[in-house]
Amino acid sequence: MAAGSQMLELGTPAPPFALTEVTTGEQVTLEDVAEAPVLLVAFLCKHCPYVVHVQEGFAALAREYQARGVAVIGIGSNDPGVSPDDTPEGLAEQKQQIGFEFPYLFDADQSVAMAYHAACTPDFFVFDAARTLAYRGRMDASRPKTDVEVTGADLRAALDALLAGQPAPSEQFPSMGCSIKWAPGNEPA
Repeated sequence: MAAGSQMLELGTPAPPFALTEVTTGEQVTLEDVAEAPVLLVAFLCKHCPYVVHVQEGFAALAREYQARGVAVIGIGSNDPGVSPDDTPEGLAEQKQQIGFEFPYLFDADQSVAMAYHAACTPDFFVFDAARTLAYRGRMDASRPKTDVEVTGADLRAALDALLAGQPAPSEQFPSMGCSIKWAPGNEPA
């Protein structure tokens, strides 16, 4: 089922996390990226057509901005009991196939998705150097089964502005994608 971002309030501090990376088994925390001037957190999954549509473009965008100092974190929060492709092993396979060069973390109890108010995959959150939310929403206007090219325009505009010491664009649009697959009892109100 398609869902849109909940558009968490701008200025919200980045919720902390301590999650396991799907290919290395190492724990990654918010503190591990404290020195980066900008933090991009992307809620992703393996199966969603919206993620599949943008994943190669997102991988390229992430590599480009990591080279400019942006910390990029991918998080898989879908419950594997509801979405069997989204096990840590499935996410590790996706990371290797697509060439994600950022930590891809597994949110086993879905607490991080809840803290970020993530609602769909993909769902993007950009935090400034003080780790306050400066952008949330879509990567660009492209969607599956459309002729709109994946450019990352919206996400790029936010990242470029923050890297230049400017505020992110004030006009921000919700991301659209598959709803997070919540474990029974974890569904948001």
